[in-house]
Amino acid sequence: MSVGAARRLKEAGPEAALFRRRALVGFLVVLACLLALTGRYVVLQVVRHAEYHGRSEDNRIKPRALPPSRGLIYDRAGRLLAENIPQYRLELVPEQVGDVDAAIAGLRTVLPISDEELERFDAERRLRRRFESIPVKLQMTERDVASFAVQRWRFPGVEVVPYLTRYYPEGALLGHVVGYVGRIDAEDRQRLESSRYVGTSHVGKTGVERAYEDLLLGTVGFERVETDVRGRALATLSRVPPRQGRNLYLTLDLELQRAAAAAFGGQAGSAVAVDPRSGEVLAMVSLPAFDPNLFVNGISRRDYAALLAAPQRPLFNRALQGGYEPGSTMKPFIALAGLELGLRRPEDTMLSSGEFRLPGLPQVWRDWQAGGHGRVDLTEAMAQSVNTYFYRLAVDLGVDRLGGYLAQFGFGAPTGIDLGGEISGVLPSRAWKRAQLAADWYPGETVIAGIGQGYWVVTPIQLASALATLAGGGVRHSPHLLRETQDGIDAARVPSALPTARPSFVRSQPNLDAVRRSMEAVMHGPTGTARAFGAGAPWRIAGKSGTAQRFTRRAGAEYDEARVAEHLRHRALFVAWAPSEAPTIAVAVVVEAGNSGSRAAAPIARVILDAWLTANPP
Repeated sequence: MSVGAARRLKEAGPEAALFRRRALVGFLVVLACLLALTGRYVVLQVVRHAEYHGRSEDNRIKPRALPPSRGLIYDRAGRLLAENIPQYRLELVPEQVGDVDAAIAGLRTVLPISDEELERFDAERRLRRRFESIPVKLQMTERDVASFAVQRWRFPGVEVVPYLTRYYPEGALLGHVVGYVGRIDAEDRQRLESSRYVGTSHVGKTGVERAYEDLLLGTVGFERVETDVRGRALATLSRVPPRQGRNLYLTLDLELQRAAAAAFGGQAGSAVAVDPRSGEVLAMVSLPAFDPNLFVNGISRRDYAALLAAPQRPLFNRALQGGYEPGSTMKPFIALAGLELGLRRPEDTMLSSGEFRLPGLPQVWRDWQAGGHGRVDLTEAMAQSVNTYFYRLAVDLGVDRLGGYLAQFGFGAPTGIDLGGEISGVLPSRAWKRAQLAADWYPGETVIAGIGQGYWVVTPIQLASALATLAGGGVRHSPHLLRETQDGIDAARVPSALPTARPSFVRSQPNLDAVRRSMEAVMHGPTGTARAFGAGAPWRIAGKSGTAQRFTRRAGAEYDEARVAEHLRHRALFVAWAPSEAPTIAVAVVVEAGNSGSRAAAPIARVILDAWLTANPP
């Protein structure tokens, strides 16, 4: 060893200084780490204590939405039309399951899950977040519940959930009126307020269910549930109960609805009955109909295809959307127009020769009876439905005055009934033809407008509402279905706000009386076209038949229903109210393929009138 090396080994001072510097650096590093750790601890435990405590509680305590029970729907007498029944469904939370596809494959070995149910699940999965529960199978049977319970341990994040599902005990009888609820889809989510539908899977789709969704829905509730690390519920810490939706009492009478539907005997058509005193809809029938229960939890492809393929279109609501030429049911309204505008008096007569011509035109418009009816006044013209009388009256009125007066009854516009999807119909006018067809109005079109043909389209609800206005002395009420609401079964019923009635536009009561007497003659007069169906009635009925041709016949050719294809047969219509002088019901009936209004539609109207007045005697 050299002298220099030995000297360096023995120089302890520099080595001690080096050690102290290194120890100081190490101490400072450790101190900095401790300070950082302490600072972080202070931030976590003091500064952001509330935030992280909340996160911890969120991991331990899960909020759970409690969907409200949907309000019930009753008829005017308290008979149940829509209720909630208990059911079970299988739900899956993707976040807790992990491999969703593997879980679904496993579930299909335990339960019968159809391809359509899987498609609905996939559609819901795309719309929801991973921590939200998604239904896999709806309407589980007791056997399904038992089968899953045995294998429950294999499927974390999958639960059997009890719920209430909508049920319509009357089935197709009220399918078009009450409507149905269905599962919330992407289109619904765009229009709905999401906060009101937390935990709710269904929404009103059609009919009363959709029109009064806000009343029926109720208010969502919440509960705080303590869970373990696997997400299983241990205890409920707090609960805000949901508030049930309001119960609705409709103006409909269930027994009257049954009687009206049965009276059609399987024929396609529609009938609407209205109380002229208030605008309450007493019955609304559209046939054929559909069972709304098919749609509640998703209709199968087979059932939906069958409904779409049915030639008589059971999904089509004829009462609101069926557009028909009114035929001679317009004659009472046109007669009142002639009286009110000073162009006719009830005692004025004209000679019906069976033909009508306009000066300078070669065309001939014929009456339904060859050779005519002879000299007739208003009463006989209405009783025998004399076309030539109303041809002449329509021409004397002119299309402008005719349309202007009849618009007061609501023709050519929606009635405003509290259901969606109503069409406006067509009131003949120059403006309508110019706007729709870019053509001028011709005098011959005014002629046939006088008997409800040509550019005329009415709906059954529109015709019933107009008739109720006529029966009520010109006071027009908007037809409506909601009568009362109720905040729980034990609560008192609260009458709904009635639509504002328009004041009467009729200037002369004697004119109204003349029209009423002429319509009584239809039912009770010796020459009335519907006298066979007015006979024996314990009350006086005011009525009018109508027959709308669907194809043109040669002059003098007889109509043989047996030789005409069903889709080309006449539309048979009938309107009536009773009792004649103090009416409590006005009804409009349309039979889509009938012989004539007096033969096909009048018997149905008589059944409806009798059913109502027998149960509610005047």
